[in-house]
Amino acid sequence: MAAPRGLKSAGRKLWDVSTAECEWAEHELALLEEACRIRDRIVELDGAVVTDGLMIPSSQGSRIHPAVAEARQQRLALARLLATLQIPGLDDDLPAVRGVRGAYGVRRG
Repeated sequence: MAAPRGLKSAGRKLWDVSTAECEWAEHELALLEEACRIRDRIVELDGAVVTDGLMIPSSQGSRIHPAVAEARQQRLALARLLATLQIPGLDDDLPAVRGVRGAYGVRRG
């Protein structure tokens, strides 16, 4: 199945893995596309923090990069979409903690 236009590598990876194994209804494909776009957005936000640093200057002194909070919100949205579609996240999306139970009862590590 052809991937939606504009997906970057992180979103494309999720699309390819998800569509290779399952048949999707039209409304599910819309949710999957949004999950893929969110995954790309998370990579961009994380990249901004790497480039600019965790703390950035402001008129009131140093403050945490606003991309940190936005990436957290995007990760929550991604987790909800993946749970709705009943597909696991990719290993790239999981924290590097072994032997910890995931948010939806899936054992990781």
